[in-house]
Parts: sequence; C-alpha cells; structure tokens
Amino acid sequence: MKIKKILSGSLLVLALMAAGSCSDQLSELNENPNGVNPEDGNPNMIMPTVQSGLAMEYLRLGFGNGNLSGVIQHTQEDGWFTSFNHYDWTETDWSVWYGLLRNNKFMMEQAVALDYPFHQGVALTLRAFIYGTITDLWGDAPYTEAVKGDESDELLRPVFDSQETIYKGIIEDLKAASALFAGGDKTGYLENYDIYYNGNTAQWQQFAGTLLLRYSMRLSEKLPELARSGVESVYSSGVYIEEAADDAVMDFPGTNSGNSWPLNVAFNSDESNWRRRKPCQTLLDKLLQYGDPRLEVWVQPVHVQWVANPGLATAVDPFIRQDGVILNGVKAYTDEEFQEKINQQGHTYTRHFNPSLYQPNPPFTVGPLNTAEYVGLPPGLLYPDYHNMNPTTGQSVENQHVSQIANLFKGTGGGLLKARLASAAETHFILAEAALKGWSAGNAKDHYEAGVRSSMETWGVDDQYASYIAGSGVAFNNTLARIMEQKWIAAWTSSAEAWFDFRRTGLPALSPGPASSEPVLPLRFIYGNDELFNNTENANAAVDRLEETSYSGPKGKNSQWSKPWILQGTGEPW
Repeated sequence: MKIKKILSGSLLVLALMAAGSCSDQLSELNENPNGVNPEDGNPNMIMPTVQSGLAMEYLRLGFGNGNLSGVIQHTQEDGWFTSFNHYDWTETDWSVWYGLLRNNKFMMEQAVALDYPFHQGVALTLRAFIYGTITDLWGDAPYTEAVKGDESDELLRPVFDSQETIYKGIIEDLKAASALFAGGDKTGYLENYDIYYNGNTAQWQQFAGTLLLRYSMRLSEKLPELARSGVESVYSSGVYIEEAADDAVMDFPGTNSGNSWPLNVAFNSDESNWRRRKPCQTLLDKLLQYGDPRLEVWVQPVHVQWVANPGLATAVDPFIRQDGVILNGVKAYTDEEFQEKINQQGHTYTRHFNPSLYQPNPPFTVGPLNTAEYVGLPPGLLYPDYHNMNPTTGQSVENQHVSQIANLFKGTGGGLLKARLASAAETHFILAEAALKGWSAGNAKDHYEAGVRSSMETWGVDDQYASYIAGSGVAFNNTLARIMEQKWIAAWTSSAEAWFDFRRTGLPALSPGPASSEPVLPLRFIYGNDELFNNTENANAAVDRLEETSYSGPKGKNSQWSKPWILQGTGEPW
C-alpha cells in the first residue's frame, strides 16, 4: 500500500525539478499555466521518491550490480564477471547520487518553508546518508557547493570538499535531525508516505543515532577523539537501533521491474542476473565451518554432487545420475527442473569420478573436485564458469556442481527481501568494537552477542542462536577479528558496509583471486568522466589529493587502488 504511491510521487518530483531547473528567462518563456508551481510542492510527495531511490541504489551497491559483494567475497559471478570478480573497474559516474540530493534538497526547502519539522529531519538524515555513501565510495566530492547550480553559474562546477569536511558535516546533520525527531512533531505528515517507518519519529531518531555511530566509527583511525566522543554520546543517549524490528529497511511491492528485488526473475526473462550469481567460497567456508543456520536461507545445495568412486572405469561420469543410475544423454537440468525433481519427487542427483584417474584441466579447471553438498566459487577465478568441472559452460543453464544462491532471491519482493540501510546487528557490532577499544560503550561481549542474535533474527533462524553462539569459532574471544568476522557475515546483502569496514580495519583478512590484476583488494571508485571533463580543475585537484600506491597502476592517482584521506597514514588495509 505505502510504496504504491512512489510512482505518482516520482512523476510529480520530476515535473517539479524540471520546472525548478530553468533560469528566470526560460521560466518566463516556457511557463505552463497548467503546470506545477515548485513553491506548491508537497514534501510528502517527494519523500518516497528519495527514500526508494536511495534504498535501491544502496542495495545495488551491496547485492545488485555494484561489484561490492564480489569485492568483499560474499558472492561471485560466472558470467560477465571481470568487474565483479577481478576488480577491472573503469570510471564510475555519481549522477544518480547527486540526482537524489537534488530531490532531497527540494524536499528540505519545502519542509522549511512549510515549517514541517519531521520532513526536515528526514531530509537531513537522507542527505547525511547520501553524502556519506558518496565520500565513502569516491573520496573528496562536491559538498558545500553541490546541487546549487540553479543559484549561480559559478556553482555549476562545484569544488570538491575534503572527506574530513564531508564527514564532519554529516555528523552535524545527523545531530540536527535527531533533535528534530526528539520533538515528535509530525505536522503535515500524510500517512503511508514514509516508506521506511511510516512517520514514527522515535524510529527515525534511532536510525539517525545508528548513522552517527557508523560515521563516528568511520573516523576512528583519522580523528580518534571525535570518533570516541561521537560514539560515547550516542551510547549514553540510548537512542540507536537496538532491535531488529527497528532496522531501517525498504520492502519491495514487486509489481514491476522498478519496484522489485534486483535479482528477480519475473522481470528478467532469461534469469541471467540471478543465475550467474553464486556464493563465494570464502563466505561459504565460514558458514560451513561454524554450522551457521543462515547458510540454508542464503544458499542452495549443489544440484549434482560429486561422488568419489575408485572403481569407476573412467575419470568422470559423462552424464548425471538419478538415485545412483546414469541418465544417458543428460548432462544438466535447469534450476526449475531440479526443484521439481528433488523437492517434490525426492530424487537425488550425483556424478561419479575416479580420484586416481581424474586430472584437472588448467587454466579452466584447477585443483581437486569439490565433493561437498554446498560449493561456492573461489574469488577471482580466471574461468569461473568452468569451476568444479561444469558440464554446461556459458549462461544457458546453471553450473550443476556449484551452489546457486537461494531461490528466495529470485523473488520480486516480500518476506525477507528488503533493502537494509542500517540495522541492530550493525549497531551492536560497532558498540562491541568501541567497548573493545576501551570507550564508554557498554560490554563488548554483550554487544557482540546481540549483534549475532539480531542478524539471525533478521533471517529467521534466531531459534538456533544458543547453539551457534557457543561454537568454538563463534563464541566471543575478546578480539577485534572475531567481531569483524561476524559483522562481515551479517552484512550479507549490505556488502558496502563490509567493504568500508575492511578498508578501515583490514578485517576479515581477504585476498583477491588469481585473475585480479593486483594482489590486494581495491579501495575506492574511480572518479567519472563527467566530472573529469566538465569540472576538470576541481576534479583534478581532488585527484591530486589521493595517495598513489604501488598498486595504483597506469591510472595513477585516480585508481581503485589509491588511498583517499580516510585511509592515508593508517596503514590499513594494506
């Protein structure tokens, strides 16, 4: 119900922004007597447009086509994979993020003009989130002069502010938003137009508190005193996302391609977006090692499991076996066929090999065959579509011997499919890290365990929490490595935060695969050609402030392996 209003709001905002972008002279020439006056714009109509756009773009970064799930080794792809698996990145434009900021600015201006405190708080929170994401991804960026091109021609080419300036501004915005939400004034709010919390000011204040924790901790290596005071202040206030029920999320109506989960197959007729996405072996190894119940929610068993058979006359079966019997001529079934044959008809499918006769075929297949029930793609393979001796390479059918991500993620929306912007799990892991540092943030063990529990609750397996948390690789051991590993696991579908954490801490210890052009993980997005060509002086000044590393390569400072201010001098992650 509440998100169905997004489209009408979006159309209105586009009309308003188009009208608002004209100069005075053009406005006079092009004035439409039947058009919408920007001064009459209702911030309720703009709010879901900004919220939905932000949530979708953030999800795409962490689980869609934004590469970060591949970088942080939650998933890999076995088709069109060089950017996702190998970090073969090119210049990346940020226009979608600044487009969100333009709409958000209009919402803020209307909220101020109408004296709507709630909408002002929302606009400040969203502005902080968007700018935080921009500077996290690229480094220095337009901030103080951004989205002001309608005010002056000189501001059409804004300066790039330092990351320090941007992060400090974000923190101030979030403090101001929290104060507005604390008043509880929802004057002017129309029911169902807030698609995150439906106008619940207490939950919005908690969201702002968790973002304050996030960005304060982001500064812990560069501005440790500011970071500490920020975290301690939020913790002492008690205003942050503490329970999974209060997570900042967006649901998906799933009625069209624009409002559906990004890997859905209903609006992707060849199913390629979902089919080529595989769990990464790095994450899978940890889930299997710890007996993690989230495994079965996130990942399918292989369709066809390898079985060692020393008595086999050939190196490998030429065809698959159903209940142990060779199916002559059958190398593969589709996922839909397997679901029916395995789940409904109860068949099992295997393929046998003789360990003494089998030989890998490098560079296509390397190492021994993986006989496990769950098999992922190791990171950065040169030929991932051949892994584990796939009999049907290419994109026409799934790899029979590598797990798919769960069928849950083929859906258009509903249930567990949510864009998650901030969570109780993230909050507690931040506080656990802060407590471990000796900051006044409670007990590290308590927060660590609450973080694990919150993540398991999110994915519907919290009934298995007690046995899981007692495991030897999971029980709290008073180390940052243990905290960051569980935070990394919990960031499934929100991989952007795991990447930002890895850059800051070097944890978990991740290494790229053999096909990566560099032996370390990338650190930033490359400034886009739009800025380099059209805002050259300011963009070049920002590039000059990046720290070139021995891995920056031919791109020089504007490389994915160069260090922005937030990492310079920290020695992290390498």
